[in-house]
Amino acid sequence: MDSIAIEAHGLQKHFGGVHAVRGLDLEVARGEVFGLLGPNGAGKTTSMEMLEGLVIPDAGQIRILGLDWRREGQAIRSRIGVQFQSTQLEDKIKVREALEMYASFYPKARDPGELLGLLQLEDKAEVYQSKLSGGQRQRLALGLALVNDPELVFLDEPTTGLDPQARQGLWEMVRRLKREGRTVLLTTHYMEEAESLCDRVAIMDQGQILQLGTPRELIASLNQPSYAEIEFERGAPSLTPFAEHLGLPVEEKAQHWVVILGDPRHDLQKVLNSIEALDLPIRQLHVRRASLEDVFLQRTGRSLRD
Repeated sequence: MDSIAIEAHGLQKHFGGVHAVRGLDLEVARGEVFGLLGPNGAGKTTSMEMLEGLVIPDAGQIRILGLDWRREGQAIRSRIGVQFQSTQLEDKIKVREALEMYASFYPKARDPGELLGLLQLEDKAEVYQSKLSGGQRQRLALGLALVNDPELVFLDEPTTGLDPQARQGLWEMVRRLKREGRTVLLTTHYMEEAESLCDRVAIMDQGQILQLGTPRELIASLNQPSYAEIEFERGAPSLTPFAEHLGLPVEEKAQHWVVILGDPRHDLQKVLNSIEALDLPIRQLHVRRASLEDVFLQRTGRSLRD
């Protein structure tokens, strides 16, 4: 089982009358970037906390890097790194001091100066962490998770609230972890993040995994290769004449229509012909491929951010 970084079987967790996780089964291979997706309250963070050893399951078994949390917890802690949704540090601690303090907790730790270079925070080494930007704070939090040179890294929504440039910087750091042969388990609300970074993803809702596979496999399971989205100069007109003329499924949104293109080469021409025949006052026509969010909506009927 040296090829498996995370094994979880039958995990369950209750909080009072709330059944947060219901029989979770999961395997993550070494060297894999694996994503947990789902709406708020789906059980992602509770599942992560059980795998990290922070929450004791009510039922089920967990093995991390071939070790059992109940008997070999200390050995596991020395080999994993955890970045939480929010990392709380003293306002008056400097970046270098934070890395040095965390390094002191482990018998084996990476050099803080090396980490500053990896995090691109050399020029912030003597700056109080409270003075860092949001992206810099997230990079520091990741550095704290990497201070013990872990084989397995847990990232709980690592880019939430970051601007696009900072998000891209975090993405590149995750890609670097993969190139170094480390395993990464992350949760995210950003579908483009999961598609860009993850080898495989699991979609969760109500404490269970609904579907698991590569992003490409999950999208292909829809059998809906692409969509045409039609936006209008003003409010959308009556849908009925267009749908009848087109002869394809059309979904009406608040400000636009969505047409499922089963065969884009032929169906897109039908859309254009119907628009022209009815002289619709469109502002633009946008064609996109199916996404992980489409997969989730089909399985649960809920938005990823509900």
